[in-house]
Amino acid sequence: MHNKNTDLKLDGEDMSESNKFNSVEEYFNGQPEMTKTALIELRKCILDVAPDAIEMFNYNIPAYALVKGGKRDQQIMIAGYKKHVGLYPHPTVMEKFDSELDKYKKGKGSVQFPLDKPLPTDLIKRMIKYRIELLK
Repeated sequence: MHNKNTDLKLDGEDMSESNKFNSVEEYFNGQPEMTKTALIELRKCILDVAPDAIEMFNYNIPAYALVKGGKRDQQIMIAGYKKHVGLYPHPTVMEKFDSELDKYKKGKGSVQFPLDKPLPTDLIKRMIKYRIELLK
């Protein structure tokens, strides 16, 4: 689980800071169009790799509880901002893919993908697969 006061605050301009949402769909629909499109693409990456993931709302942002062997385990979270989307896979995942994420702004357990560039979907999917491999 990520500490809202560290990783999430690093991103600034959090669209959820000024709005309170009740669901993932409401969150997506409350975003600027480019942000919404990127968030939907991030969600697709997560669900393509982890179709059994359970979509939920945590810290006022979308979260996906990964499932392995029928057990619900750790989460991957995503968030929308004015100029980027944030992916919060876990510090261990960030360490593993550190060199591939060099061109992006990173926190200990997060990475920012700018809205003016295509999302690196292959990299994102590999990061999610790795996160699932780490589950007990």
